[in-house]
Amino acid sequence: MLDSAILLSQTLMLALIAAWLTVGVRDNILYPNQNETFTTEVLTMSRLKVEYPNFYDQIAHRVVSDRRHQIALFRLAVLIELVVTVLLWIGVLMMATSPLGWVADDTARSVAILGTTGFTAIWAGFLVIGNHFAYWFGHEGAQNTHYQMTLWGIGVLIFLCLT
Repeated sequence: MLDSAILLSQTLMLALIAAWLTVGVRDNILYPNQNETFTTEVLTMSRLKVEYPNFYDQIAHRVVSDRRHQIALFRLAVLIELVVTVLLWIGVLMMATSPLGWVADDTARSVAILGTTGFTAIWAGFLVIGNHFAYWFGHEGAQNTHYQMTLWGIGVLIFLCLT
């Protein structure tokens, strides 16, 4: 009984991060300007340039000013999110059907762990890249969201490792 409750809870937690990322991917595909605008601001360090010009001058060489590169980087991020979203939903389906014997529990959890690792890596990657572009100077809300998503992913990863 306890094993079934843990598996059900793990499946639900996995489904929640899959749903969260699904909404983000959907919006990035249907309304790319919403996030792409802020991605461009980070890559160009435009807020840093205005609000902290002395610090901007020290790291201005990091700016990605080519519009094609900005769009390509945004699209790459969305593609990675899409691939991870699909992997997460496959993990959800596998975990949900493992009690029926359709898939081994270990196989289902392995796919779920891989998907959750991808989810966590997206947000940790944004933290690293954002740090390179000093986004804490003007995009604290984004940085906080990235921290929260990284922690959520780590929490689900730990939970998935319970058997």
